[in-house]
Amino acid sequence: MRISRPIARARAGKALTSAGRGLLLALLALTVSLPLFIAGVLGFAYSATGIGILITPAITRWVRGFAERERRRAAAWSGVRIASPYRPRPDTSGDGAMLRLLRSWRWVWGDSATWRDLLWLFVNIPVGLVLGLLPAYLVALSVQFVLAVPMLAVTGGSVAYWWVAFGLGAVTLPLTPFAGGPILKAHARFSASLLSPAKQTLAARVGALTESRSQVLDSSASELRRIERDLHDGAQTRIAALGLNIGLAEQLVRQDPDAAVALLAEARESSGLALADLRNLVRGIHPPVLAERGLDGAIRALALTVPLPVELDLAVPDALPAPIESAVYFALAEAFANAVKHGGNRISVHVRRVEPDSLGEPILLVASVRDDGRGGARVQPGGGLDGIAQRLAAFDGGLAVHSPAGGPTIVSMELPCA
Repeated sequence: MRISRPIARARAGKALTSAGRGLLLALLALTVSLPLFIAGVLGFAYSATGIGILITPAITRWVRGFAERERRRAAAWSGVRIASPYRPRPDTSGDGAMLRLLRSWRWVWGDSATWRDLLWLFVNIPVGLVLGLLPAYLVALSVQFVLAVPMLAVTGGSVAYWWVAFGLGAVTLPLTPFAGGPILKAHARFSASLLSPAKQTLAARVGALTESRSQVLDSSASELRRIERDLHDGAQTRIAALGLNIGLAEQLVRQDPDAAVALLAEARESSGLALADLRNLVRGIHPPVLAERGLDGAIRALALTVPLPVELDLAVPDALPAPIESAVYFALAEAFANAVKHGGNRISVHVRRVEPDSLGEPILLVASVRDDGRGGARVQPGGGLDGIAQRLAAFDGGLAVHSPAGGPTIVSMELPCA
């Protein structure tokens, strides 16, 4: 069967692409997997001397960065998606330099994903080399098939060699355009078997999501009850009184105009109070200042309402999702209220966007509120800090409180903001 020239070119391009990608995998297996595996093993082995603790952050960035690039290659080249299994980084904002290094070391080596990364690096050396070279080898055999008879005629070399090359090429040439993709996909599936989250990790993740969803549902139900109560006790009562006053004024407008005017004045005042109640209610759901000024302006406006000096250090990214902006705004409002409650004299606020140390971690929006109050703040069920934690958990965020007796109190918040 004759194959048209465009189809032949497309198949040749496909075969060459697979061969090039395979050669890249083989090269990375030798030049990157092997050195990173050795560095990881030595980093752990020298931890007892303190050297491993110092070099662990750098090794982690390299190993996880390389593993994350492999996940991206597997998705782009073979359609095999591999989730990142790493535990979230612990909050070390209130720790000293040495304690921060120790906690980072424990975070890295206490994560089973680190050991799976090292195992993948070790096994990838032979597997990546063999599977990476195989597509290029098939292309080479096919090229030998094409050149076998002409080279035999020109060079007059070994007849047996060229006819063996011709025979192997005759078998591999039809397969080469179709074999490269499955070979690369086999490598991607091999990587997925080691780089994917372990079953225990997935089970813990599902449990955490289930718990956070339950907390969000409970929080939503409480919020609805609060809105209903505020409407019933505030705006609804005032609007009902407004209707009664207007009805009485209609009856008295001819008999006692002065009393009617007084009732209308009272009705106008009630309408203003009802409008103020509704505005306050809306602010409790989504503050208008967020829509008008964004999160940066909303935080600055919120700081002006606090009866304490507030020092602001804001580097807020643009175009954050509205729910995340709202969560950060109300979390900061609660943190300000706690600072005032615990006798603080000054508040400092830092909000910034944190790039991940390795490609396996999300981009974070980190906010911290520090006050010089008497300390002793704790996350207690039903308390304000517990409310912040539940609000942040809905977005896969976290809360950390460092508040020793006598102060200072540092409330740190993290939210993914890819």
